[in-house]
Parts: sequence; C-alpha cells; structure tokens
Amino acid sequence: QVQLVESGGGLVQPGGSLRLSCTTSGSVFSIYTMGWYRQAPGKQRELVSSISSGGSTNYADSVKARFTISRDNAKNTVYLQMSSLKPEDTAVYYCNAKFSIHTYWGQGTQVIVSS
Repeated sequence: QVQLVESGGGLVQPGGSLRLSCTTSGSVFSIYTMGWYRQAPGKQRELVSSISSGGSTNYADSVKARFTISRDNAKNTVYLQMSSLKPEDTAVYYCNAKFSIHTYWGQGTQVIVSS
C-alpha cells in the first residue's frame, strides 16, 4: 500500500507561482511513475503532468512551458512547479502513483488562481 500526501496549494493571483509537493510512504518510490492530475468544478479529472521512474516527463498542452514536474527519490517526493498561473488553472490537484496494475491517489490540494 502506498500513501500519498499533497501540500502546497492555496490562493494565488494570476501570473503568480506555486509549488506543489507530494510525499509518499509505504513502498519503493523510485519504481513508480508519478503524476499530477487536476479536477475543476464540473469537469473531468485530467492529467497535468507525469514523470517516469527514469525521469521522462510529459505535460498537458495547456501547461507546457509554465509547469515543471520533478522528483527527488531520496525524499520520496514529487514536485509540480507552477508558474504564470491562470484562472483556468484553478482546480483540485491530485498526486498519482502508478506501477504495473497498481495505482494510488492522494487526497488532493486546492489551487485557486484569482485576483
């Protein structure tokens, strides 16, 4: 079993930055593909970004060049650095861990981009 705990969400003005963190416990972090998803009110959950165990990254078109995903295997933590935030980035952001048939979710952290 893997436990994921997100942190770093909050209220930020348009154009601002936030860094989300997701710390895991209960398994070998380095083998997991880690991802950040988000769900805005009335919308489906969508993939924002992912990073493989080997460090390969993937981004949704809507966040490319603004968001950066990274991982620190020594700290069992994945990060999402978000810059140039827009109101449409407002959502609950969820951390995800995948390995083989196993997938785990965090409880989510709210990000609100508003002036």
